[in-house]
Amino acid sequence: MKIGFIGTGKITSAVIEGIIKSKLKVNEIIISKRNNKISANLKRKSKKITIYDDNQKIINKSKWVFLSVTPIVGEKIIKDLKFKSNQTIISFISTINLSQLKKMIKTKVTIVRAIPLPPISLRKGPVPICPPNKKVRDFFNQLGTTVEIKNEKLSNNFWSVSGMMAPFYELLNTIVVWLVKKGVKRNDAQKYITSLFVALSEDSVVNSKKDLKYLVEESQTPKGLNAQGVKELKKAKFYNSLEKTLNSILKRLNKV
Repeated sequence: MKIGFIGTGKITSAVIEGIIKSKLKVNEIIISKRNNKISANLKRKSKKITIYDDNQKIINKSKWVFLSVTPIVGEKIIKDLKFKSNQTIISFISTINLSQLKKMIKTKVTIVRAIPLPPISLRKGPVPICPPNKKVRDFFNQLGTTVEIKNEKLSNNFWSVSGMMAPFYELLNTIVVWLVKKGVKRNDAQKYITSLFVALSEDSVVNSKKDLKYLVEESQTPKGLNAQGVKELKKAKFYNSLEKTLNSILKRLNKV
């Protein structure tokens, strides 16, 4: 199968790196030259990669087309591209919904929205897709864990949570900076914090069938350090702010 990517940013790069490491039967990966540095770097990683500077040529040669541009660029270019009825279009664009995509694309094609995140380059992490599609599900199951969502409005909740990636990294960065200020070497601080949060995440996956409140409770002892941490952050309304931000992102998505 030949697949093409319109847009060559970080997500495209991560998805392609995952594909290269997988056993997916992809004969050719056609990418745009829009980001010269990223496209050239990807080209060096696999002989399957072909670069074109014309988006229409990418579409003409691809069975599956991945739309991986910003919403502003998407609104500008998609309506002028010509698609074929036997193609599958997979959109990574956050604020252009299925209805809008259908109007832009015009041709009656299979359209699926997906939410891959950078860890897909490691073939890890969830990939929500909407609407459900067996072939697309099987494809992303080779790159992570596909989560099929029937209702697009419901899928906006997952898009909202995807907006927590940078805040998560900022949380790690804040703790690392605090350690550095206390005299810890940056390399040691980053090694400790990243390893700690990987271990905590893996523990949560192992216990994912239980209510996560279980882990909150189990990680505390009366008047212990973790009990103090949770208590003070709750008092400062840290978690309330988190929920407020999620609601704000969701509100933005629901307006689309």
